[in-house]
Amino acid sequence: MKIAAFIPARYAATRFPAKLMQTLGPKTVIRHTYDNTLATGLFDEVYVVTDSDIIFQEIITHGGRAIMSKKTHESGSDRIAEAIADLDVDVVVNVQGDEPFVKKEPLQQLLRVFEGEEGGNVQVASLMQVLKEKKFIEDPNYVKVAVDRNYHALMFSRSVLPYPRSTDASITYYEHIGVYAFRKQALLNFTNWPMTPLEAAEKIECLRYLEYGVPIKMVVTDYMGVEIDTPEDLERAQKMLT
Repeated sequence: MKIAAFIPARYAATRFPAKLMQTLGPKTVIRHTYDNTLATGLFDEVYVVTDSDIIFQEIITHGGRAIMSKKTHESGSDRIAEAIADLDVDVVVNVQGDEPFVKKEPLQQLLRVFEGEEGGNVQVASLMQVLKEKKFIEDPNYVKVAVDRNYHALMFSRSVLPYPRSTDASITYYEHIGVYAFRKQALLNFTNWPMTPLEAAEKIECLRYLEYGVPIKMVVTDYMGVEIDTPEDLERAQKMLT
């Protein structure tokens, strides 16, 4: 099984423009993400896929691999799909460019769900972690996910999910970590489907899979680090390096 990691990297981020080129310790955010993904040793190939010449040059001038997008895309998945269309690959892992603290163990857990007889039925998988602090549970920058008993996603939302209508219920909140894995054909199918209503409303691309009836297997992992969505996140990340 050939496995490749692709890191979609957009320069003009809506909430925090140029966040991937912000300095985090001795390197930029995007280089931390690329180098840490490569260092896991889990992938046959690792690429940054970008629409930005600045990010492209940042990666290749430091010895990395990068691919320029030919088209404008609505999502990172669309950008990766363009890059893999003619590549020989079985499972593709989408590592978000703003996840500089990528670790081997969570990615290993994610890839395991594609193995064995049961894994043959898995088309899409993603990571989540337990979310405990109320301020993060209520923060729309933190995407929440509700799952069934078999850890298949039921719904993703930027709102509090589930909503605690009953204060007596014991609820575990999960944050969706923006790391996906999918079989090549599942991703190519995704790009051929129009954007769906829930996806458009929430601005969460994986909702498209659910709205078209494709299950997403969720994997619980330990703390992944900090996702750089805001300047405050960058400050938190800086503290983790000191």
